[in-house]
Amino acid sequence: MVGKRALAIGVAAAAAVIGYDLTQRRHAVLRNFPLFGHLRYALEEVGPELRQYIVTSNTEEKPFDRDHRRWIYASAKHENNYFAFGTVRDLETSPNYPIIKHSPFPLRSPIAGDSDYDDQHKIAVSKEMGAARGRRNSFRPSSVVNVSGMSFGALSSNAIEALNRGARIAGCLHNTGEGGISDYHRQGGDLVWQLGSSYFGARDDRGGLDLIRLRDVAAENPVRAIEIKLSQGAKPGLGGVLPAAKITQEISRIRGVPMGRDCISPAAHPEFHDVDSLLDFVERIADATGLPVGIKSAVGEATMWSELAERMASEERGVDFITIDGGEGGTGAGPLVFIDQVSLPFKIGFSRVYREFAQRGITDRVVFAGSGKLGFPDDALFAFALGCDMVNVAREAMISIGCIQAQRCHNGKCPTGVATQNPWFVRGLDPELKSERLASYVITLRKELLALSRACAVTHPALVTLDHIDVVDDRFGATSSREVFGYEPDWGVPSV
Repeated sequence: MVGKRALAIGVAAAAAVIGYDLTQRRHAVLRNFPLFGHLRYALEEVGPELRQYIVTSNTEEKPFDRDHRRWIYASAKHENNYFAFGTVRDLETSPNYPIIKHSPFPLRSPIAGDSDYDDQHKIAVSKEMGAARGRRNSFRPSSVVNVSGMSFGALSSNAIEALNRGARIAGCLHNTGEGGISDYHRQGGDLVWQLGSSYFGARDDRGGLDLIRLRDVAAENPVRAIEIKLSQGAKPGLGGVLPAAKITQEISRIRGVPMGRDCISPAAHPEFHDVDSLLDFVERIADATGLPVGIKSAVGEATMWSELAERMASEERGVDFITIDGGEGGTGAGPLVFIDQVSLPFKIGFSRVYREFAQRGITDRVVFAGSGKLGFPDDALFAFALGCDMVNVAREAMISIGCIQAQRCHNGKCPTGVATQNPWFVRGLDPELKSERLASYVITLRKELLALSRACAVTHPALVTLDHIDVVDDRFGATSSREVFGYEPDWGVPSV
């Protein structure tokens, strides 16, 4: 009798927990895996203790270690994102470890209640995008931190909606990715429309660009700029791939592709084949839309960048912004060898591209954006010191809205509803709640970028230079980053 009563109480308790899990909106894991999902949070709670004896430390997991993910989660949830008891990094013997050199006379940081305190910690980009070439709709981006290109299809409808809503709250730009503009991109956030080699959303019957359709769609949506994607760090030189398992009828309609087959964008664009024809393509789009037009690329061989900089120094044609994606970028699935071995890491690749423009004295004509694991204050600050005017975040944005780094993005089995089209998993992600978390993460990143800048006695992260950062080696030595990268004294800082 007692046993039956205990069993009944247990069943009732489990049913109550399941009912609560299915209806709550804060945790996608619990909505998608009621009752059993609590095991994940229990293991997370005792994770530090378990890792000491069984698995790995907080700094060993890849591509984002536990400490970095914890910082994003806490920042997104308005929780305490401080860490205690000092650094766990081996500062003196870690090769290529960057150290930010603070000033003995830092600038004051406003606090809540001060007349100049801004709870959104806004940082506008130091340059006006498109102004150098007189684009009709040039503008100054209001945030130096923005959401990088991730397509509807690669990400779920609820994830895209959460990102766009969050971009609106944070006042930052949301890059559409190459999959076109969907209804989920129309939630109030300003857009950068990315055009891959298949021109989804603006393609003609032959797979080329329909310029009239591009102009009309851009005018009907809050598109502030257009980005031509040449390549990306996750799979440089391969084009885009959306697995058949993630193609729904809605995605098929938006992209204009058949169901049941992988959607593969070619590696090369059909509309241009060299720098000269690329610049013609850029100017056609800019003339038709009035918008700033830029390119996104990972960095491999350098000839293209030399020719682009040379032509822009001597001609009227040119790109308005350049997004450099590091080889460590990773929102796209691809063959392992391309992920691991093709294209340069961000710091090396970006510095090589920036050098071509700096040597010709035209860096102020271009807005430089960086992407590829730059969603943390120290990494973003290093990017600004190298010459970036803004940074774009992708996987860090995914983590802020619930990604747990399950690494199931490529097979449609993402358990948190971020990178899947499975209706059950997608329903677990509440776009209204998660949009607030994306916004909080972006705002916190801006807040800490401002704090680091003021610690270096400058008012804006774009004013931080390579002289502010030393690179420590594994022989108790340190070298100025300016010497490491071979920058001239006036490089890396905008003059406008």
